[in-house]
Amino acid sequence: MNWKTFIKSYQSYLKIERGLSKNTIDNYTFDIERLFLFLEQNAIDVSPVKIAEETIQQFIYSVSKEVNARSQARIISGLKSFFSYLIFEDYRTDSPMELIEAPRLGRKLPDTLSIQDIDALIDAIDLSKTEGERNRAMLETLYGCGLRVSELVNLKISDLFFEEGFIKITGKGNKQRFVPISAVTQKFILLYKDLVRNYLPINKGHEDTLFLNRRGRQLTRAMVFTIIKDLAVKIDLNKSISPHTFRHSFATHLLENGADLRAIQLMLGHESITTTEIYVHLDRKHLTQIMNSFHPRK
Repeated sequence: MNWKTFIKSYQSYLKIERGLSKNTIDNYTFDIERLFLFLEQNAIDVSPVKIAEETIQQFIYSVSKEVNARSQARIISGLKSFFSYLIFEDYRTDSPMELIEAPRLGRKLPDTLSIQDIDALIDAIDLSKTEGERNRAMLETLYGCGLRVSELVNLKISDLFFEEGFIKITGKGNKQRFVPISAVTQKFILLYKDLVRNYLPINKGHEDTLFLNRRGRQLTRAMVFTIIKDLAVKIDLNKSISPHTFRHSFATHLLENGADLRAIQLMLGHESITTTEIYVHLDRKHLTQIMNSFHPRK
């Protein structure tokens, strides 16, 4: 078996055994393909089964000249996963990544928007245009429910359980969770659905998709990015934002207002509580308020 065959086999494993999305699988295999290209360019003829730690060290040293520490850590993590798979499938008995350490990283805090920023972005939506109601409903849902952009564009009408006050989300690895949805967000979704979506020429296969483009098809993730970037320019918001910024803001604002970290973890669909703990970056003023309000020796 050559590199391409092993990579294809690994992709099938990630899809079937681990239930990962195409985007995630592409991210996992990008750096393995990059290693394969490095071997070809340097005329190193070795298979994934025989490659040694020294060769991988050469590769990592080579890419370290082009990428930052965070990207290096991602590359090492991806390669470790690939060689663990080869051991799992009995192609290898050991991993050449065993002694290779990722660079130490400072924990990067997510960018967030203030409530005023979010209101300004939503207020800047031109509701006189057909897509205005849709864009408002999308941003309200992103912020109101803390969704990933992929979860937003894949949201189905059949996932809306408004009477119970929840929506069903299919997240990473096809894991499903129920997220509470406020009456305000419900109102904007229904306005869009009843006044705009019902009059679109819906393409076959997209009858249950909630957010549609003008051609009656599911919106792309890139389109949601563009909508948000354009609104940021419109209000002169001097921040680099994306759909994920709304998710970060959702978690941060809940935490600042006293929500339990475990509850936020469940709503965000984080597998580990340590992922959610990154949101514990409240300012000193807020911590002082908590101390003064809740400490028995106040």
